[in-house]
Amino acid sequence: MDKLSLFPTEDGSVTFWSETFQETFHSSHGAKHEAEAKFVIPAKIAEKASTQTQLNILDVCYGLGYNTAAAIACVSELQDRAANLHIIALENNLEVPQKAIASGLVDIWQPAIAQILKIAAATQTVTTENLSLQLLIGDARQTISQVPSKWADAIFLDPFSPPHCPQLWTVEFIQLLANSLKPDGYLVTYSSSAAVRAAMLMAGLQIGAISPIGRKSPSTIAAFAPTALPPISENEAAFLKTRAAIPYRDQTLQSSAAEIIAIRKAEQNNSQLPPSSSLRKKV
Repeated sequence: MDKLSLFPTEDGSVTFWSETFQETFHSSHGAKHEAEAKFVIPAKIAEKASTQTQLNILDVCYGLGYNTAAAIACVSELQDRAANLHIIALENNLEVPQKAIASGLVDIWQPAIAQILKIAAATQTVTTENLSLQLLIGDARQTISQVPSKWADAIFLDPFSPPHCPQLWTVEFIQLLANSLKPDGYLVTYSSSAAVRAAMLMAGLQIGAISPIGRKSPSTIAAFAPTALPPISENEAAFLKTRAAIPYRDQTLQSSAAEIIAIRKAEQNNSQLPPSSSLRKKV
């Protein structure tokens, strides 16, 4: 089991540090702010909830539940809203949301929202008049099979970073995400990795940039054409033409992290593309 320790962030919210992955679940800039600024706002949750009768969100790597909570908070604050909110959340380690509850971390949210997170951690299912939340526990590469095709108005992709959790950044897994996305839906993630963006392009998505929040690099938003997206910079586009853009692959959707990394490394070593280091020397 993963050893989790409390990690305060700059906006006053607290997240966990993962001993297994050697990373925090959120940036030090602010866990609560990150959920709102990197996921809910770019995915246009408020706009969609105001114009639809039902809003479907796929939350990949539910973790402490902050991204789901931020979406619920956003929709609940709308006046005269029509949309019912349906969330399917994928999480490998049930201990994470349960420990977040035990540590009082979810109390940063409104009491009604905190209660929803508590019920989800205890029973994995929450149903109210305007909300349904289903928490699927297990390897997301398998549990995503329970998500209907073209179902999601928004997908929050929030695993640990590609070098530490490549299983959920592969061409194959991102293709499954694309299959679950509505034609006018948005896939949003904190990562600006060229390998991840290349996988999104291979899945038939177009990519755009989300302004940096608490770090130098932008985040990524993806959608099907012709949905308009904020463009990536020329420098970011240049990285897509280097070995850095060689994606992670997992044809069986069962490979270990070490196996996926080794496959990518071998492909990079045999590639005729220039290394990303040559590009960095120019910028």
